[in-house]
Amino acid sequence: MGRQGLYLTIMGVCVGLFVLAWLVVSRFSVPAAVAMSAVAAVLPPVAAIVANSRRDQ
Repeated sequence: MGRQGLYLTIMGVCVGLFVLAWLVVSRFSVPAAVAMSAVAAVLPPVAAIVANSRRDQ
């Protein structure tokens, strides 16, 4: 998996976390949904860093 594939995977996880947090988890635990959203909010910059890394693959 190249950098683009890793970027898409991380962004897919990000979107999945947001959707699960507010459509499913928030019905049971709002603090858990907020925690999931906080993790998801950190993922886009991480994905950008990974996509722009200068590793050769």
